[in-house]
Formats: sequence, C-alpha cells, structure tokens
Amino acid sequence: MSAMMKAAIFIEPGRIEIADKPIPDVGPNDALVRITTTTICGTDVHILKGEYPVAKGLTIGHEPVGVVEKLGSAVQGYSEGQRVIAGAICPNFNSYAAQDGAASQDGSYLVPTGLCGCHGYKATAGWRFGNLIDGTQAEYVLVPDAQANLAPIPDGLTDEQVLMCPDIMSTGFKGAENARIKIGDTVVVFAQGPIGLCATAGARLLGASTIIAVDGNDHRLGISKKLGADITLNFNNCDVVEEIMKLTKGRGADSSIEALGTQATFASALRVPKPGGTLSSLGVYSSALTIPLSAFAAGLGDHAIVTALCPGGKERMRRLMNVVASG
Repeated sequence: MSAMMKAAIFIEPGRIEIADKPIPDVGPNDALVRITTTTICGTDVHILKGEYPVAKGLTIGHEPVGVVEKLGSAVQGYSEGQRVIAGAICPNFNSYAAQDGAASQDGSYLVPTGLCGCHGYKATAGWRFGNLIDGTQAEYVLVPDAQANLAPIPDGLTDEQVLMCPDIMSTGFKGAENARIKIGDTVVVFAQGPIGLCATAGARLLGASTIIAVDGNDHRLGISKKLGADITLNFNNCDVVEEIMKLTKGRGADSSIEALGTQATFASALRVPKPGGTLSSLGVYSSALTIPLSAFAAGLGDHAIVTALCPGGKERMRRLMNVVASG
C-alpha cells in the first residue's frame, strides 16, 4: 500500500478540502520534494470560485519551497536533504516553445495525450502545479523535469525569504521587464497587491526614475513607497487617469503595468501611456475584456499591449534569489 500524505484538493467551485492522497512515485526525471513552506496565490482564489477550471481531486498550489526527499535516476547534481525551490512554471527546456523563447507556453509533455499539437505549443501549459498536475499545498510535491527546474536555496536565505520567488516575485518582475522600461522612464503600476508590489520593485531595479503606484488601499500604497514608488494615488480619492496626465504634464507615462485583472484597471492602464507607450498586463482576467477605442487611438497609436505568464526554470529562480540576497 502506498504511503499517504495530506493535501488540499479541489472538490467543486467554492469547496477545497484537506484529504489523504498517495505520496507520488518518482520517475527518472522527477524529484520528490517535501514541502516546508508554500503560500496562496490569487489564482488559487480564481480556482476556488470556479473561474479557472481544474480537475476534481487536483491538489492546488504552485509555490514549492522544501527539501529534496527523493531524486529520479536521471537527475544529476542535487542531493537528498538539499533545500530547494522550483518555479510555479516548470517547462521542459528541450521543447520547441522553450527554444522559441516561450517556455511558459510549453505543452510538449501533453503531446502523447493528444491534448497538444505535435510542436508542443499550448497557452499557459508551462503552468503545471495546481493546474495540470498535483500542486504544492501538500506535504510532498513531485517536480517534473527536475534537472531544469530545481534551484538550490543559498545557505544565507530562509525558506520564508525565498517564498515569493516561484511565482509572485517572478510574475511581478516579468511585468516590469515586459514594460520595456528604460533608464529615466515614468511607469505607472495599477494595483499594489503582492504581484503589483513586486512589479513596483522591479520597475525601480530596471531604472525607472518616476514610479506612480495606484491602489485603493492606503496600507498597500504605504508599502509601495518602501519598495520604490515615488508617487501614490488612491483611486477612491481622485481620477487617477486625470491625475497621471497632470503629473506627466500631458505627455503620459512611458509604460503602465496592470497587476489586478479587471476591466476597470485594464482600461485605466491603457489610457495613461504616451503614444508609442507600453501596457504590460499581468492580471488574470475572469470575465469579458474590452479595449476602449479612444484610449487605443483606433489601433493607430503605436501602443504595445504585452501579456505574460510567470517565467520558470532554475536559472530564473537563481537570479531571483540573488535579488533577495542582495537586500
């Protein structure tokens, strides 16, 4: 009889339960990680509400921090008992999608099942944990393609310090990277939840000289100031689009980052970039989304709208942990 573990599993919309599940068997390319720390993401809330469909009985969660319990026979360079993290996104870096620069959209492992075309491109398929395979809100998680996805935790960092790296920090920083920020830019970040706060920090690291943080919660706006925001706007107290245009003397921002996933924030984020500016969209949208025609300049304003799914892989995780270690 298989050894058992506790796991948080999806039952139906509005219902997640703690249940017993077998501890996964380890294949040659896998690693079994004993979870020491994990967290809840906004995407888990979408799953709970039934806004993002997953299979009944699936273990949710996608932020693994833990200790290697067992290694597959083909996995080299790691040891049992080693502290590790893995990205929320676990691509196979031999895939067409990964070699084309779209590793987060790698569905190559689904080709034998017929759920993906022969070249292995499938939107969001790089997100396996808590989506297409059992996730991390359990005592153990099986990390696929472990050679490419396991990242050792430096001795000087605690599990809690690296907990944001697998998803929240990686996603927020990707939003800043996709905003095409240049030194001296003005950047607006809409929503200052955990991902938006990471986008604010990322914009500062990339060289933005003026960062405007927008939220409806003064406490979060206060945190954003500590992470690099120069100006904070509470949308309950002002027309943020009008205020941003005043602050930029009518020029508009060089880029905006949308970190919530609602029609209102998307529309505002599209209205503030200058002609030729960029909207970097991070939100997970769960209802119909429309583009305001006037803000889009009828499609003739040289705007760029860029979307992203959190990057994964051990090199991404190594770099993010370096940022944490640097303070």
